[in-house]
Amino acid sequence: MDDLLTLPWERTDDSSPLAVRMAAWAAREVIEARFEPGALLTEADLAEAQKASRTPAREAMLQLERWRLVRLVPKKGAIVTTVTSRERRDLLAVRAMFEVDAVHTLTAADGLAPVAADLRTLLDRQLTALKAGSSLDFASADYAFHARIIRAGGNTVVDEMLTTMGPRLARLTYQAVIDQPSSLTTLFDEHAELTDLAERGDASAFGSLVRHHIDATHFPES
Repeated sequence: MDDLLTLPWERTDDSSPLAVRMAAWAAREVIEARFEPGALLTEADLAEAQKASRTPAREAMLQLERWRLVRLVPKKGAIVTTVTSRERRDLLAVRAMFEVDAVHTLTAADGLAPVAADLRTLLDRQLTALKAGSSLDFASADYAFHARIIRAGGNTVVDEMLTTMGPRLARLTYQAVIDQPSSLTTLFDEHAELTDLAERGDASAFGSLVRHHIDATHFPES
C-alpha cells in the first residue's frame, strides 16, 4: 500500500505544521462548497477559523493557490476558483492520458497484478463511503483509486503533477456525484469492473474501460 496517494486532509494530524493543517482544512471547505466559487477568502478568515495567526494563514493561502483552489488578489485576499467546463475536460483528459500510459507500461512489464490488491482495498473504501452516503469520502477514495493506477507506470514527474492535481481532481468527482447522485453507484460498479480486470490481467479491456469510465462519468452529454 506504499504506492497510494492521499489527499491533504487525509495525511495531516496534530503533529503537522499549522500552515499545512490550515491549507488541508480550507481545501475541504472549498471542495464541499462551504467556501463557494467566486467568494473572497482572506488570511484573516483562515486565521480566525483556525484560531491562528496570519503567518501560517498566509502560507496556507499560497498552498491553496498552488492547488488552484483559489486565485490570489493583491491586497484583498483570494477568490475561490470556479471549475469551468474547459478545466474539467482538460484535467480529466490529462488524467486519462496518465492512466492509459500507465496501463501500457504495465502491459509491457509485470502486468496489472501488482496493483490489483490495492485497487481491491480502495474499492472496499468506496463501498463504505457509498453505504454511508459520504460524497467526499467517495471522492477521496476515487482519487486514490485512479492515482494508484497512474503511479504504477513509474513516472516520477507524473507522480509530482498528480500530487498537486489531487484536490482539483477530488473536487471534480465530488461535484459530479453531487450533481448526479445516481452516478455514485455507476462509478462504484465501473471501479469494481476495473478491479476485476486488473486481477485477471486483462490490460486491453482495462485501458478501454478507463477511458469510457472518465467520459461517461464527467461528460455524460458527450
